[in-house]
Amino acid sequence: MTYRLFIANKNYSSWSMRPWVLLRALDIPFEEVLTPFEGAGQQQAFTHFSPTAKVPCLHDGEQVVWDSLAILEYVAEGHPAAWPGDRAARAWARCASAEMHSGFAAIRDECSMNCSLTLDLDTPSEALEKDLTRLDILWQEGLEAFGGPWLAGDAFTAVDAMFAPVAVRIRGYGIELGPDAMAYAERLLAHPAVAEWIEQGIAEPWIDEPHEADCIRGRRIIEDRRQRA
Repeated sequence: MTYRLFIANKNYSSWSMRPWVLLRALDIPFEEVLTPFEGAGQQQAFTHFSPTAKVPCLHDGEQVVWDSLAILEYVAEGHPAAWPGDRAARAWARCASAEMHSGFAAIRDECSMNCSLTLDLDTPSEALEKDLTRLDILWQEGLEAFGGPWLAGDAFTAVDAMFAPVAVRIRGYGIELGPDAMAYAERLLAHPAVAEWIEQGIAEPWIDEPHEADCIRGRRIIEDRRQRA
């Protein structure tokens, strides 16, 4: 049975991006089912495939798995390469993934994902500065402990997929971290699965105004990579 992965707009949906990128990176077959956002409020169309009316949601036959991190763990049960083989690296990768899942609130709140736009962030808030400092430390820790080029060693795993949307934000908002973290962000953006998601997000025909407004917030748009008629 092929997985069916329900996602929303690739341009905006950072949580959808995470399992999609991991499945692509590991060459795991799946059927993509994309349902665009439909403005502010509850996404009524999502209720047809997700118990929370949120994305992503994975269907594996009769089994339904919602929430990005739960999906990654479910996939890993059948595909152990989703996590590092080394026990210490695997433990660290799970901790870092869980921290991304539950933390970094200021990054998510102040720098909403948009694959198409480059924006002038201006002066980051104190909360955002704190998140970025922690992000830099965390990435540096993984790269040093496990030798790179990926966060938990020489293979792209679930922890890298968890941070792929952060790399999109770093580029989109002109965020500067230390040299090792910036080099890692560039490697993430250049990974074929990540680059494919971004390219398809830019090519989407839908503009979801609430998401656009949440990204822009009166900031200066430096570049919009979408080709509009």
